[in-house]
Parts: sequence; structure tokens; C-alpha cells
Amino acid sequence: MRDLDRTDLGKADLEKVLADIVAIRSQVAAGTAFQGYGPSALALTGGLALATAGLQAIFLDDPTGRPFTFLAGWIATAFVSVGVIGAEMLARSRRHHSGLADAMILNAVEAFLPAGAAGALLLLVLARLAPDSLWLLPGLWQMLVGLGLFSSLRALPRPVALAAGWYLVAGLGAIAAASEGHALSPWIMGLPFALGQGLLALILHRAPGGDHA
Repeated sequence: MRDLDRTDLGKADLEKVLADIVAIRSQVAAGTAFQGYGPSALALTGGLALATAGLQAIFLDDPTGRPFTFLAGWIATAFVSVGVIGAEMLARSRRHHSGLADAMILNAVEAFLPAGAAGALLLLVLARLAPDSLWLLPGLWQMLVGLGLFSSLRALPRPVALAAGWYLVAGLGAIAAASEGHALSPWIMGLPFALGQGLLALILHRAPGGDHA
């Protein structure tokens, strides 16, 4: 009986130690600068935004009359961009953060998850209940990216706040630009993202651990 009690006590102690280790790793990860975002991947996603805008400008004659075709192109671009950034994030995190890589990646995803979820829910609600308001999405999505960046600032170089601010201002500008005719424009979507991602790439390239290092 005593042996069983000692075994149970040993298991409880082991579980507590493991829980403490996980908590310590999470605290260390939260206080460590995240170097998983790669400048090259961010620059590539800016190029993808320009390419999507250019293709839609050429082949999509009436984006406002075909909002779901317009938005489908940008959703596809977003998925490709997330894949590109995610793949480089995994590789860089393993290289720069070694044993803390998983915790660092989880923190980065958690910081952006509310903004990403809000963007997806906005699309679903507007498409279902207010399709005439879909012209608001480009500006709203840009603002959500800015908010996601602000949420991530504690683990990123401080100049990233400039890119976050750009996305907020660009989102408001996109809504203002489209407000008169309620029109969807490939360039109102593409140019802010191309410039924002380019600015992010430059900031991270110049930061410690960037591609120049």
C-alpha cells in the first residue's frame, strides 16, 4: 500500500515538475524577441499582392459586379501568403530559437489569431447578411492586419509599429476612397498590402537576426 502511495506521489511530483517546465518555457518565450518572420517571405507576399491586383485589373472587368470572384482571388492569395510565411517561420524558428521554437511560434499565432478570425467572420457575415457592404472588406482587412501587428509588438522590433500604423491608416483610406461609389478595386486592395509587406520586410531585414545577419 505504501509503495502504491509513493508511486502516486511520484507521478504527481513528476506532473507538477513538467507543468512548471512548460510554464517557465512559455514565460521565457513570451519575453524573447521573435525572429521567425523572414524578410524574404514578407517581401514575396507583397509581390503576390501586386500580382493579384494586376491580374484582376486585366481579367476582371467589373469587380464590383462580381464581388465573390474578386474576394476569392484575394482569399487564395492570403492562403498562399500564410503558407509562405508559415514555412519560413518554421525554418527560422528552429534555427534562431531551437528548443523554444514551438512556444515562440504558438505565441506568434495566438497574437494574430483574433484578427484573422475577425476577418473571416466579417466576410461570412457581410456575404450572408449585407452583400451590398462587401466594398468595406478591403479596408477592414487592412485595419485588422494592423491590429494583429500591434498585438505582436511585444515580441517584434519596435519599428514594426510603423507598419502596423500604415495598415490602420491605409485601411481607413481604402474605406474613404471606395465610399463614394461603393466600388471594389484591385489596387485599393493590392497596393496597401504590397507597401505594408515591403515595409515589414525592410524593418525586419535591418533588425538583429534579419537576412543581413
